[in-house]
Amino acid sequence: MQRILVPVDFSSTEAAAIEFAESIAKSNGGRLIFVHVQEPPRYYAGEMYYGVSEPETAQLSKMLEEIKPSDASVPAEHHLLAGDPATEIVRVADEEGVDLIVVGSHGRTGLYRMLMGSVAESIVRSANCPVVVYKQRVLEPSQ
Repeated sequence: MQRILVPVDFSSTEAAAIEFAESIAKSNGGRLIFVHVQEPPRYYAGEMYYGVSEPETAQLSKMLEEIKPSDASVPAEHHLLAGDPATEIVRVADEEGVDLIVVGSHGRTGLYRMLMGSVAESIVRSANCPVVVYKQRVLEPSQ
């Protein structure tokens, strides 16, 4: 696992996926490829997709460049693209000869998922390499 692609959407789900991908890259002498695909902003459960009202490409580029492995010895590169997220992520994975895609999952279900679709599911169906869908475990408050 030398080249590991990690799609980022600036949400709370990606931190655990990045940490997981970094551990694989570190143990294999690999590199991380962070990819964000710009699309029109959408509302998700009452919050803006990007965490800012209407991000411009320069803002997104800066946000993307700020995503780094916690261990500076793990090399990383960043790609800011435009289009359909799943399609562009799979395209970059093919072009870059990626060995693994690690995608964070929101874990949405029901009507919301049916209406909004699932980028992770589309990546799993279309990718030509292994895909790990990493859903961070939600800890129940102790009583």
